[in-house]
Amino acid sequence: MIPQSLASQIIQDLESLPELSTAPMRKVRQAYSKALRSQAADAVLSVAEAIIADGRHRWVAYELIRHHPPAYRTLGSARLEALGQGINSWSSVDSFARTLSGPAWRDGLIAMDTIRGWARSPDRWWRRAALVSTVALNVRSHGGQGDVPRTLAICEMLVHDQDAMVVKALSWALRELVVHDPQAVREFLQTHDAVLAARVRREVANKIATGLKNP
Repeated sequence: MIPQSLASQIIQDLESLPELSTAPMRKVRQAYSKALRSQAADAVLSVAEAIIADGRHRWVAYELIRHHPPAYRTLGSARLEALGQGINSWSSVDSFARTLSGPAWRDGLIAMDTIRGWARSPDRWWRRAALVSTVALNVRSHGGQGDVPRTLAICEMLVHDQDAMVVKALSWALRELVVHDPQAVREFLQTHDAVLAARVRREVANKIATGLKNP
């Protein structure tokens, strides 16, 4: 298998779809995940890296890694940060954090210090990635069991951040935690009321009270 050639074929198959929407694109990814099942981790990583380098369909590359257990288990801080180079939109950040970095953190492949480092980044997108990575700790349908200490630790680092993309991610992170410990989230809102963005206060309070972000 030549990774670059296979990556080009995957991109071609995606671009040939009548509609570039998630469902048909995921079917293509699933077919390639099945074909790659017996390949070594390094080979799958090379295919994914070639797709990322192309600049299109980054999320498909992330899913190829996530759904190849040997490749996924190689993820550490350095490799994740290399795979995340170029994240520059809410969609690229969220696919990276929800598909790779969040699960890797939850599963013990990376340490808290890695996520703390992203939260301190001057780059808004890496700060967002830190917050969105907490989602994997808390979404039950994706294996999250609830993690109040780690989630709130990252949220606390970014309570003063007024960047819109970070503010929205902070709201999301806290809302996912409500399911597990609404009282802890309520206390967090009270403690940081003076500095939290109005959006965060409103959406998270709505979630606590009604179960919905915008009832």
